[in-house]
Amino acid sequence: MPTKKPVVKKVSTLQKKEFKKESAKDESGLPLSVVIRRRIEAQKARFHANDNIASFIKPGELEGLVDEVAEKMQAVLESLVIDTENDHNTQNTCRRVAKMYVQEVFNGRYVDQPTLTKFPNVSRLNELMIIGPITVRSACSHHLCPIMGRIWIGVLPSKESALIGLSKYSRLTEWVMCRPQIQEEAVVELADMLEKKIKPIGVAVVMDADHFCMQWRGVKDRDSKMINSVMRGAFLKDSNLRREFLALIDRK
Repeated sequence: MPTKKPVVKKVSTLQKKEFKKESAKDESGLPLSVVIRRRIEAQKARFHANDNIASFIKPGELEGLVDEVAEKMQAVLESLVIDTENDHNTQNTCRRVAKMYVQEVFNGRYVDQPTLTKFPNVSRLNELMIIGPITVRSACSHHLCPIMGRIWIGVLPSKESALIGLSKYSRLTEWVMCRPQIQEEAVVELADMLEKKIKPIGVAVVMDADHFCMQWRGVKDRDSKMINSVMRGAFLKDSNLRREFLALIDRK
């Protein structure tokens, strides 16, 4: 099982004020990406491909980041010897790609975690709940190729557990998956968050996905998939519960 990655440190209101003052002196003439990077490094936080850095981005800066990425993507197209001036199909490709990365496929890096309204377990539910299949759209951090698949989540609550709405499982999954990453780490992060948020007796996550870095390039094996699972608490200790969960998702 992959080791847990460090959690990006939350930035306090005081710290935000401090790096706001610092950035006011340093931002002149610097690319916005450099300014954001300096804020992160000043707090000794991590900014790997699958980390969320929303705490270090000010309102309105994502639009500026799109502009910067578009400019650099234009340079990539030129280095690929693509005539974007006369080819009507690629005249605005650099901006389309920049918006796609920042606002869509990597958006889980740049926006805050969705609000998860929790409810008390008034009825003291303690039966197995399964949510899925949830459609997954992610990207491999090695080649930035799509990862497309499905996720099933199993939850065994206790009377002390919190409950969240069904749609929140999908929203949290999308937020975690909209980043460049590897599948093995993504399911661990999702399981960690669910454990922390709802404190159930057990959590199980199974992901089944196609990896375009294998199907589109490299070995070009279009039939290969990756399936992996994370079992926590009762799902890890109770083989009957684990079998029930796996048998039920196999029918979907």
